[in-house]
Amino acid sequence: MSSSPRKILVLGSGMVAPPCLEYLSRSPRNRITLGKKHPPSHALSQNANFSKHAEPSPPRKLATNFPNIQAISLDVTSQADLDKHIAQHDIVISLIPYIYHVAVIKSAIKSGTNVVTTSYVSDSIRALDAETKLAGITVLNEVGVDPGIDHVYAVKRISEIHAGGGKVLEFYSYCGGLPAPECADNPLGFKFSWSPRGALLSQRNSARFLRNGVVEEVSSNKLMASAVPYHVVDRYDFVAYANRDSVPFREFYGIPEAHTVIRGSLRYEGNPGFVQALANLGWLEQEKKEWLKEGMTWAEIQQKAIGASLITRIKELARFPSAAESERIISGMKWMGLLSSEKATVKGGNLLDTLCEQLEKLMSFRPGERDLVMLQHKFVVEWEDGTMETFTSTLELLGDPNRYSAMALSVGVTCGIATQLLIDRHPAVRKLGVHAPYTTDICDVLRERVEKEGVRVVEQKV
Repeated sequence: MSSSPRKILVLGSGMVAPPCLEYLSRSPRNRITLGKKHPPSHALSQNANFSKHAEPSPPRKLATNFPNIQAISLDVTSQADLDKHIAQHDIVISLIPYIYHVAVIKSAIKSGTNVVTTSYVSDSIRALDAETKLAGITVLNEVGVDPGIDHVYAVKRISEIHAGGGKVLEFYSYCGGLPAPECADNPLGFKFSWSPRGALLSQRNSARFLRNGVVEEVSSNKLMASAVPYHVVDRYDFVAYANRDSVPFREFYGIPEAHTVIRGSLRYEGNPGFVQALANLGWLEQEKKEWLKEGMTWAEIQQKAIGASLITRIKELARFPSAAESERIISGMKWMGLLSSEKATVKGGNLLDTLCEQLEKLMSFRPGERDLVMLQHKFVVEWEDGTMETFTSTLELLGDPNRYSAMALSVGVTCGIATQLLIDRHPAVRKLGVHAPYTTDICDVLRERVEKEGVRVVEQKV
């Protein structure tokens, strides 16, 4: 076997980068280049694995923490810059916002460089499949936690059920990146390790899923109202709502027999109602407002946005289901300062970015605080003799304030493992074209390695 160095380019130095870099730096043959230049703030991704869990770290500081790493300045918005640096490497890991992945892959096609991302395979990425095959490269996506570890354990249990002659009639999968319960001490029950923009907008997506054999859709303005209490494990009060398009996963996971397939998100109880109230009151609007000027107070902005007496109009617009909920939301808005005489810092000329500036100050993780990644699959199974059983696969991972957050570890180390497998030309991973971990071969090898890094899922019969 050749002992020549393997050259790896990592784009992005956010919170998920250190566990990825640490894992890859264990191999003395790996030569890692860390390239980073902040993209425009308006371009921050809504992708779960970047926007909610990234925190900027100086590339040169990161480079000094691990062996075999050098830092460079690289402009990800420049195709010429991407072409130049990607061509000098054997593989590129894109941990930057998903809107840049296509540009990265196009550069990689030119130079024959393999690509790894933690993001979902978008239509624009899938459209490059033929070109990547002609270039002889692998583009491996969805190797984080959600997506990533969720696939690994869904495929495992489904393959076991099928091997035993069973049918998966119902499949549910919910995941949340949250503060640990003792840290969920604000009206949203949520904390931000990057700009809140992506996390809030992810709660304004529409959803599509399969239930009882019928494809159902929930519009963006009704998504939060669709959240319902959902028990995962004791000690937590979660609500769940569908997210993105779940329907293709019946094919991706090989469960054509399933009449129900729902993938979604977990939040603490009360969060969706608060987000819906903010939306009803205009705070999630991205359009520029000519009237929104520096020097305005929060109360003036809110009054201008809804055009009437504050509390009365807030109650009317927010459509609270009860007096208690009305009091909770209005109290929370006061805590955020949104009804105060304090002058607001106007960002982006719009209400969403102005709100996010305030939330980032109030709701960021503080030193010593822990995050939580909670993921659970639920499988309703019919066996050949007609009996029914329900199984769960649950990941409850708490962050370590002295090391990595739960999200950073579960995303970063999974990405690092997948990259190392691709570098080593493992047959389960070395497949030409655009791929994601939907098959037992790659899921088995990923699971074996992530468990060694402390990311373990508990499987039970309910």
